[in-house]
Amino acid sequence: QVQLVESGGGLVQAGGSLRLSCVASGLTFGTNSVGWFRQAPGKEREFVAGISWSGGNTYYGDSVRGRFTISRDNAGNTVYLQMNSLKPEDTAGYYCAARRTLQRIAVGAEEYSYWGQGTQVTVSS
Repeated sequence: QVQLVESGGGLVQAGGSLRLSCVASGLTFGTNSVGWFRQAPGKEREFVAGISWSGGNTYYGDSVRGRFTISRDNAGNTVYLQMNSLKPEDTAGYYCAARRTLQRIAVGAEEYSYWGQGTQVTVSS
């Protein structure tokens, strides 16, 4: 059974930083591309960042490029999202998702087969 568990969300002031973690189980983790998505109330789910199974390729959404960094530790079955220079508009539930084995990074949520329950990030102004 595949499980993705996010942690690290919380309340932070604008300009601050948070690091989210996503721990996976039930996967041969080093063969799965992983993405972070976010969803604010009343809005569609938005692609934030993605990383290939080896970690050699990354891709970011326009709204976070230059502020957020995605990385992974395959030995620890964990993907991280370092979020710097946070803005109130970054407030959302953040979800990690994994694709099936050896599939490339994708920006569409429908391309991901496995999802975590999410962690809330709230940025105050």
